[in-house]
Amino acid sequence: MKSWMIENKLYFLGALLGALAGFIYWNLVGCSSGGCAITANPVNSTLYGAMMGALGFSIFKKENPGKEKKTD
Repeated sequence: MKSWMIENKLYFLGALLGALAGFIYWNLVGCSSGGCAITANPVNSTLYGAMMGALGFSIFKKENPGKEKKTD
């Protein structure tokens, strides 16, 4: 039986890379006026990048061939 973290490693990798990209975006581009909801704050930018990274990498996750989907 595989660990939950190993089964979802693509989500974690995507979140890590997305968080890094979000922080770099805030650092290089950002929003100096403070009017931008996402890029004005490094925490918001990093969390948004992590969420987008996890969602982006989720398209590469394959279904387990041993598990069948229930169709009720």
